[in-house]
Amino acid sequence: MTLEFCAPCLFGLEGPLGNELRHLGLSDVRAEDGRVYFTGTEQDVARVNIKSRFAERVLLVVGRTPAADFESLFEGVRAMAWERYIPRNGAFPVKGYSHGSAITSLPALQRSINKAVAERLGAAYRLERLPETGETYQIQFALVRDEATLYIDTSGAGLHKRGYRPAQVEAPLRETLAAALVDIAGYRGRGDFCDPFCGGGTIAIEAALAAKNRAPGLARSFAAERWLNFDVRWDDAREEARAGEFDRDYVLFASDIDEKAVETARRNAKRAGVDRYIRFSTADAARFDRPTERGVLVTNPPYGERLGDLRQAQRLMRAFGRAMRELPGWQVNIISSDEELEKCYGRRAAKTRKLYNGMIRCNYYMFR
Repeated sequence: MTLEFCAPCLFGLEGPLGNELRHLGLSDVRAEDGRVYFTGTEQDVARVNIKSRFAERVLLVVGRTPAADFESLFEGVRAMAWERYIPRNGAFPVKGYSHGSAITSLPALQRSINKAVAERLGAAYRLERLPETGETYQIQFALVRDEATLYIDTSGAGLHKRGYRPAQVEAPLRETLAAALVDIAGYRGRGDFCDPFCGGGTIAIEAALAAKNRAPGLARSFAAERWLNFDVRWDDAREEARAGEFDRDYVLFASDIDEKAVETARRNAKRAGVDRYIRFSTADAARFDRPTERGVLVTNPPYGERLGDLRQAQRLMRAFGRAMRELPGWQVNIISSDEELEKCYGRRAAKTRKLYNGMIRCNYYMFR
């Protein structure tokens, strides 16, 4: 049976995510702001959850309905085939958002959708009261310009939670964004790779995972694994992912001036299973002196909006820019919210791309 899915993502990552889904063999891939829709089978629930580097989660599209008022919303939701996915004892909490629509009250929307789903399931299972004692089928809704789209979340915890980073260092970078930075920079495991402001090591770890083609979701579980109404072979999907891994010699460096951050990065890399591929060190990026014939540098340096002292961050970037001018072998890629970064670095970027680090709007500067 062909199903429709939606993969939300951070703004700016729709392109990499769409390409990834096409590479996985999914059909009808189309991008909207902050999400990519596609069609696939029940088995693709496992494949995408386990393999996607850029999606925040995988949502099953149950249906769409006009929702200019509560009556049309209620009737439209009740008409959807919820019993196809939710068993008689399934729990079905509701959450979502409204944008540009007549109905704006989220609590009222949640109550109306929950009641409509309950009526549909009660009629299907001939129950006056649903027990909701079984597994959770998290319902999500998106009400945009008076049309509601209803989903069930197959992922559970967000897909950026790979499981290797339980300890946070200052100014963390979401794993999905780090993976996208590596992808956009063009690193595929060839040549040297470096992050001289590594913090907790997220960028270098995601680079190592990408180089090995190791699926980021191999070590975690997903909500849909516990669903009763789905014929998904999760072990087969994990074996398929493992079979696609590479094992070559990789040259990845990660350093930071903060020794505690470097130790955290080492531990994170070990949990991710890539510690033997990354050479960690405590070093000052302003004195970066690692020559290479061909290398990709991807980094998320301190910037004032995030860590407090913009002037200090800009002085650091001037020193880093001077150091990199002596090392022409590196392709330098920097994400920052500082609009003065090119001026501080001392060069114009060959290309820039707008991305979001959490809620912070940033530019991704690519120097060639």
